[in-house]
Amino acid sequence: MRKYLLLFIITIFVMSCSKKVDVKGKITGGSPLERIELIEASGVATLPLVNLGLDKDGNFSGSFDAPKNGMYEISYGGKRNIIYLKAGQTLNISGNGATFPTEYIITGDAKKNNDFFVATQKYLVNYAQKINIQELIARDEKTFLQGVQKIEGDIKTNIEENIKKFNPDNDVVEWKKIDVASTILSVMAQYEMVKKMSGDPSFKVSKVFTDFENKLQQDKDKMLKISPTYRSYLLNKYNSDFQKFAEPRASKNPSVTLSELFTEFMKSKKDTPQLTKDYLLSFVIAQDIRPGIDPKALDKISKIIDDNIKDNEIKKGLKNIELAIAGNKIGTAAPEAPLVKQDGKAYNLSENKGKPYMLFFYASWNPYISEATVPVLKEVVNFYKSKMNFVFVNVDDTKDQFVKTSNSLLKGIQGVNVYGEKGMESEIAKKYGVYGFKLPCFVIIDKDGKIASRSFVNLGEQELVTILDKLTGLAAPRVDQAPQQMPQGLQVDPSAQQQAPQPANPQPAQTK
Repeated sequence: MRKYLLLFIITIFVMSCSKKVDVKGKITGGSPLERIELIEASGVATLPLVNLGLDKDGNFSGSFDAPKNGMYEISYGGKRNIIYLKAGQTLNISGNGATFPTEYIITGDAKKNNDFFVATQKYLVNYAQKINIQELIARDEKTFLQGVQKIEGDIKTNIEENIKKFNPDNDVVEWKKIDVASTILSVMAQYEMVKKMSGDPSFKVSKVFTDFENKLQQDKDKMLKISPTYRSYLLNKYNSDFQKFAEPRASKNPSVTLSELFTEFMKSKKDTPQLTKDYLLSFVIAQDIRPGIDPKALDKISKIIDDNIKDNEIKKGLKNIELAIAGNKIGTAAPEAPLVKQDGKAYNLSENKGKPYMLFFYASWNPYISEATVPVLKEVVNFYKSKMNFVFVNVDDTKDQFVKTSNSLLKGIQGVNVYGEKGMESEIAKKYGVYGFKLPCFVIIDKDGKIASRSFVNLGEQELVTILDKLTGLAAPRVDQAPQQMPQGLQVDPSAQQQAPQPANPQPAQTK
């Protein structure tokens, strides 16, 4: 039987004016091949907001627009953690390359909030090791409720103790309280589900149980906006009904997407507020927008976003996911953006009009490009260069690095070498949905200057070769080559593992 489980429930205590945040610091022993990224942890589309490189001494600096005050994921060298940031702050953060960001030092105006956050997270981890949630879930309802109420009380006491100790801002205290309430609600939802699955589908919790649930979620709109864990809880509450709704429809139409099914399901929920529908539907949509998605399915999902998501910020987040995964819509005009050649002269993509061309986005700090991509790129260019152009777009941090990289990496390969000013923060990178996890990136534009392909991360994909053959009239020899999988990095749900573009649950940071 096909199952449509929306999300898994977590059962341990883990994570879930000017807008600019300035970031600076130093990673001792850090590698210039590794990048630091910051991602909004509570948003619908947790795509990197900034991508920073280290200099030879491990120093880094940059800035980004923070969508809101709240939790942000910081990642480096495959490791992740969560920190609390407010718009207008300067984040001074440092550490050692071997342990950063699992361990870090924060100074300046972000210190007191993060000292509070770290202390409460450490307490939760230690507390979780002392209790057996599965054993508690197996008990009768009265005993279970007494257990979770004690858990709530103990954690609240610790929060109050840390408020006195660190004097944090109200925002971070509110976030922590909402995170705790959302996690307890998730455990309660699991208790209810387990009881129903254990042989009594008609099982219903008591009024005392629901009263406690309602007490934990008095400000539902704020919880929706702040806590992915709370959104997970709501999705799990719908799971049973959605199963019944989806299975017969999927049997009649096996190609139907989860987004289509859940959209129709939400339409039947007349009493559910629109904001709740927007957030929950966005979670499901983010699961469907995956690398290699069928273009027809993507068109359907894109229409769902346009027609059914009413909140502009949520809609914008989903459109950003769509751009990051699939690229610009095929058939639309290829976006122009400022580009410069090595000699400093401006370059316009429209100079290629009348001839198809390939855009190749790359940076020196991605070792895969020199090791695996460039040898294949040489073959592709040599085969198709009589019928199409090639534009190599560098997104390194500085123009000097662009000149060095293009001269060494692409020496002897026919094509135009250009630079997007500000690298990963450049206009060209934003317009083509290029992120660190999406390098290298290839996009094909036809002779009329229109997008002719989705974004590719591997030159060996048969779909890409087919498009090149069609636009040039050539026929490349077929070679079996396993497509490169999309690198891990496009992620959504920091706290609840919400099956979409998402940071993993970080361990609480250790400050030195």
